[in-house]
Amino acid sequence: MSSDSTVREDSSTQSTGLTGGVDIDITGMTCTACARRVEKSLNRIDGATAWVNFATERARVTGLDDPEVALTTVKKAGYGAQIHKPGDDAWSQRAAEVRLGSLRRRLILATVLTVPLMDATIALALVEAWRFPGWEWVCVLVALPIVTWAAWPFHRSAWKNLVNRTTNMDTLVSLGIIAAFGWAVVTAAFGFSGPDAWLGFGLVPDGADALYLDVAAGVTTFQLAGRYFETRSRRKAGDLLAALSDLAPKTAHVRGADGAFVDTPIESVRPGAVVLVRPGETVPVDGAIVDGTAELDTSSLTGEPVPVPVAAGERAVGGSFATNGQIMIDTEAVGADTQLAQIATMAEKAQSQKALVESLVDRITAVFVPVVLVLAFVTLLVWLLPLGHSPSRAIGVGISVLIIACPCALGLATPTALMVGIGRGARSGILVKGHTALEASGRIDTVLLDKTGTVTTGSLQVAQSWLPETDRSHLLERITALETRSEHPVARGVLEHLRSLAAAEETSDVAAVTDVTVLPGIGIEGMVEGRPLSIISATAAGERAALDSELSDWTSAQAQAQRTVVVVVDDGTPLAGFALSDDIKTDAITSVERLRALGLRTVLLTGDASGPAGVIAESIGTDEVIAEVLPNDKAAVVTSLQDDGHRVAMVGDGINDASALAAADLGIAVVTGSDIAMKSADIIIVRDDLGAIAESIMLSRKTLGTIRGNLVWAFGYNVLAIPIAMFGLLNPLISAAAMAMSSVFVVYNSLRLQRVRLHA
Repeated sequence: MSSDSTVREDSSTQSTGLTGGVDIDITGMTCTACARRVEKSLNRIDGATAWVNFATERARVTGLDDPEVALTTVKKAGYGAQIHKPGDDAWSQRAAEVRLGSLRRRLILATVLTVPLMDATIALALVEAWRFPGWEWVCVLVALPIVTWAAWPFHRSAWKNLVNRTTNMDTLVSLGIIAAFGWAVVTAAFGFSGPDAWLGFGLVPDGADALYLDVAAGVTTFQLAGRYFETRSRRKAGDLLAALSDLAPKTAHVRGADGAFVDTPIESVRPGAVVLVRPGETVPVDGAIVDGTAELDTSSLTGEPVPVPVAAGERAVGGSFATNGQIMIDTEAVGADTQLAQIATMAEKAQSQKALVESLVDRITAVFVPVVLVLAFVTLLVWLLPLGHSPSRAIGVGISVLIIACPCALGLATPTALMVGIGRGARSGILVKGHTALEASGRIDTVLLDKTGTVTTGSLQVAQSWLPETDRSHLLERITALETRSEHPVARGVLEHLRSLAAAEETSDVAAVTDVTVLPGIGIEGMVEGRPLSIISATAAGERAALDSELSDWTSAQAQAQRTVVVVVDDGTPLAGFALSDDIKTDAITSVERLRALGLRTVLLTGDASGPAGVIAESIGTDEVIAEVLPNDKAAVVTSLQDDGHRVAMVGDGINDASALAAADLGIAVVTGSDIAMKSADIIIVRDDLGAIAESIMLSRKTLGTIRGNLVWAFGYNVLAIPIAMFGLLNPLISAAAMAMSSVFVVYNSLRLQRVRLHA
């Protein structure tokens, strides 16, 4: 893949991050050992600090004066490299598609040729009467494209490791394929073949060495299948900064030298520029407000449904939405330096620091492969010299050791279980994105639940209303007309309630509205049908006019219930009231109970004040509540719990949850949440049912258990089979059959996940 890599002309000038860092897309990594190799190479650059995320195939390097140095270093290590631009995934996506397409084509060709080749070689080797002149060379020609073109990814990886003086699983696979094919060619060319005794079959005729072709082709096909499924599942990791780019504004209204505001691309905005934000627009930068007032909906950042009133002297954060008013901001941070970008960057860094279960295979094979190579060579020498056997017999035994040790089942153990587990979860509305979730879930003891949008519906709704009995329909019409002029979340909740009441009473007329004034932090007022009408907070209403005793008692009771209360003042007289709440999801209580039944400690985590948060926590039955937590502090809460020895799962849906989802041992996002939250998570819940949280943890535990069982079998099979091969009791046919049976067992064990029960 590295040969296809290109670098754009302006790549040296592109950098992302908070301190001059650069993100690099990397292709050609086949295992975590590759990621570690790239990371070590980059860290050897003077002054550079690098970490490589194998899941997203991206490196982050800081301390560089020239990004081209990093690109050269990665390419010198044998991998493709390209400077990553936020929001531009074309290069990495194209590379992934090319890699998957290449593996798919190689797998198809290998499968189509291997099946008839295996049948032919077994039949022709055992039944001399069926042989024809040159049959060995026909089999060699059929096997040639399998062991060369189809097996090229393994040979290329093995060569890279040889150049770097290291080994991995691909080294053993490549050597096994080359040795099996090479010996078959040698025996066909020089006639080294002779009668041999096969365990369980007896004496076989001359020429049975052609079965080494069967082994070479079988190893290639099995390993390609494992690599293809592994690559497909691993590619599910998302790009946090691309999601950020989709959410952030592409332009800003920047004040020029003549005082006029000009639409400017966000990448051209610099600190110190004055930016105008109009009603209904998203704040493009971080900075201090220098003029104007507005209400900012920060729910995408804080998860809080009620907009925050801001004025000159206060701060505005990029990504928040101006529901009303107009403000001018003195730019302090833009692009990758904004709080929104920092959250995404922290999330990606936290992801890259997680250990993957697949690295277990690489760590073991780092020792296993050299040991097998030594054992195969020693076996050959022992059979050739002290035991005095013929070169054909000695080489045959040595190759049997090498072949039987080829980790075919090992290559299938993780990807097959992962793919079956993902399919089982998908049918239940649960998407498992990768190995991280499986590894982490088995040790989870604490579950953090974000409140807004996760435990609650995330939208304000009228819980109770206070309406007069007389002239009610007419009042509903006037209130509806005024609320349609506001984009405030409170107004939307009231409007939805009013429309339902209007439909029930069969009223649909819209009253005329003029002189509308939005009162930041208070409400809205205007002239409706020529009379003043206000829909404002209970506090503001009490300051304007005395509430009657019943309405006053009602507003006090609703406030104590931690609800947001607004009062309708008609021509100076308070007539009605609405109490709004962010309702708890209907299945929240049972979902928390199921989590606790699994032995998990549950914690409600929110930016709400302690009072409302405590009410919600008590209602759903969590063990603990952590309130008044700022967006950037959520990840710190996760880290604090981890420092105390807890294994933490985080469930969230907002951008403010992204860093916490990534920092947690297990991140679970609900599908109604933001792109960044879902791409930070290890598991995504795509159905409207919080019970899926417990099911996702159970599925992850079951899948992880299956993977561990597969790995134990795969390694156990190799450890037990190698001594048998060293004693000369195995031959290519037995070795191939043993490998096939081992792989079948691993696949069957993985398929059992289709029938696993997820209910506690």
